[in-house]
Amino acid sequence: MDKTQLLEKEAIDAAINSQWEQAIKLNEKIVAKDKKNADAYLRLGFAYLQKSKIKKAKNYYRKAQKLQPGNYSITENLERIKILEAKKISRLSPTQLNPYVFIDVPGKTKTVTLVNCGQKSVLAKLNVGQDVFLVPKRRRIEVRSKEKEYIGCLPDDISKRLIIFIKAGSDFRCFVKETTLKVTSVFLKEEKKGKKVARYASFPINFQSGLANIHLSDEESKENEVEEISDNDLEKLAETLSEEKEYLGYEPEDKDDDPEE
Repeated sequence: MDKTQLLEKEAIDAAINSQWEQAIKLNEKIVAKDKKNADAYLRLGFAYLQKSKIKKAKNYYRKAQKLQPGNYSITENLERIKILEAKKISRLSPTQLNPYVFIDVPGKTKTVTLVNCGQKSVLAKLNVGQDVFLVPKRRRIEVRSKEKEYIGCLPDDISKRLIIFIKAGSDFRCFVKETTLKVTSVFLKEEKKGKKVARYASFPINFQSGLANIHLSDEESKENEVEEISDNDLEKLAETLSEEKEYLGYEPEDKDDDPEE
């Protein structure tokens, strides 16, 4: 491994650990040696975005674009910056990306692509690893930012399922996993399971998922022993819970049938 390759590995590791200042220093060393290293310019653009230094990010993305004019990712990020500048947004939501946050656990986690996504001006501000929030409505679950800005909705089948599980006392966290100006996917993670659904998986179990290489202790294995719930049993559970007066702690809303644009 030559010196440039070593620097690139260190730069990538720094970014994975959200060490943006270190990532910037390492990538600047790379472009000082190789002014045609488009990947290093891309990493610099991304790192400066995380530091909310919009002008510097734009400068490096433009340098990358000169080397790779057909790169869609560069065009997308420059459009994102254009929106941020037009809206006079100088800071993005800070995130400390935990590399373990996206570990998949069958039945307890799920990556979901949102539907009916919100405005570009909202999506432009999102960062990978950012905490976002589930807002249950009558027939769907919206995803909103800390500032309560609408990001998108969970698909109908996942919304229906989680509304029932939340009503039964389960809690979930939600993180931005991937985001562009058109599409956003989130990582859903079960934090607490309600007593009435204690033996059921929060999400459909896919035994072909990438957990095969993760070795759990006997105690962890027992903790993760859950059953899939059939659609019929899910409907019966929903009917049982509907007989109870309290509903998610939310008052019914008259205007929540049409998602925001």
